Amino acid sequence: MVATSKRTADDIVARYAARSGADVFRGSESDVLGRIHDAACSTNADVIVRITGDCPLIDPVAIDTVVQEALNGDTQYAANIFERTFPRGLDVEAFTFESFERVHEEATEPHHREHVTPYYREQEDLFSTESVRSEDVFDEPQFQNRGDLRLTLDEADDYEVLRTIYGNVPFDDVLPIREAIRYVDENDLMELNAGVEQKSH
Repeated sequence: MVATSKRTADDIVARYAARSGADVFRGSESDVLGRIHDAACSTNADVIVRITGDCPLIDPVAIDTVVQEALNGDTQYAANIFERTFPRGLDVEAFTFESFERVHEEATEPHHREHVTPYYREQEDLFSTESVRSEDVFDEPQFQNRGDLRLTLDEADDYEVLRTIYGNVPFDDVLPIREAIRYVDENDLMELNAGVEQKSH
């Protein structure tokens, strides 16, 4: 499901998502937590897997690994962002709807409502959490502990990095993250967006 805002500017997001076969939910622009909660309610979700739209190189194996942790026993929240061992742009979170109901009711700070899940990490004593690290997904040292890489899309310089990767790394449906990282390393691509300051959340 694509959960976007009701703003006219996001009509194009809703249109392309629907054309691609995704369900679309539209809600508040500023209360993203409320939007995700309402989207989950609309589908009777038991578990929510959150991937943001600025992560086009998201890795299916990373997603599966985080989801498996979330489905493992009593875990309420699993994520690969407790420590920055993955490149920015490979962020995955999975959490139970039951625990998210509590977050929805108790998380009142503006940054909680805007960034959806900080309450889980700030109140770890209230939830059963699991951290997924890069070595849980990648065996090769080249792909482990790569928090130095910025493969997300926030600024124009980020777009140049991603445009270069997509223009030069062969792929079918999903661009393999290992090939993307190899290409970035071999061509010093991180120089293009080294000056971008990451937004805090």
